[in-house]
Amino acid sequence: MLGTPIGNLEDLSARALRILRESDAIVSEDTRTTMKLLARYDLRKPLIAYFQHSPPRRLEEILEKLSAGQSLVLVTESGTPGISDPGARLVDAAFAAGVKVVPLPGPSAVAVAASISGFGADAFHFAGFLPKKPGKRRKVLGTLKALTVTLLFFESPYRVAALLEDVLEVLGDRRLTICRELTKLHEEVWRTTVSQALARYQKEEPRGEFTLAVEGETDGSHAELEPGEIG
Repeated sequence: MLGTPIGNLEDLSARALRILRESDAIVSEDTRTTMKLLARYDLRKPLIAYFQHSPPRRLEEILEKLSAGQSLVLVTESGTPGISDPGARLVDAAFAAGVKVVPLPGPSAVAVAASISGFGADAFHFAGFLPKKPGKRRKVLGTLKALTVTLLFFESPYRVAALLEDVLEVLGDRRLTICRELTKLHEEVWRTTVSQALARYQKEEPRGEFTLAVEGETDGSHAELEPGEIG
């Protein structure tokens, strides 16, 4: 399993490039994205699509290739496989089949957002994508309310305003670092508050992929904040 760039294709490591070259095939969550990466480095490899709605037979086919001694590389659409993608099912099945699984670290929006949040990354809680339905989303947020560690969320531009509205209602007006389009051309890292971010995205259309870092519970003693761009 190999971490791929989350935006900037220059973030592919030398080791990752070598492993891709040496592999027999690549198991990909999104073959279109993977093809762009391979084209950037002039690589030609067979691609095996494996995503959330792949039929059970596809998993069996991959395991058969692995059991036959083929070297397959698992990649997600971007970032590290197994984090908010179906790769974990394949890794679990590979372990169960006695296949050796080797992790090859690479870019991760989770680590980037935690490190740049400014709220501390000694410990944090990554919640991924919260449920789409408001009631279920607020219920999950309620279970996180008392946590004192930084809370990290993924969200699409289509639901980020709704998420911010629920965060404000359930968790309160906490400090927030918005990471949008990380490592891409229009990257934005914005230190703000939940209410200020909500006001912005109620007026303008959100664009790009979002990773949100929300400050953990501080017993109501959140530091005063001067919002601003920090990257």
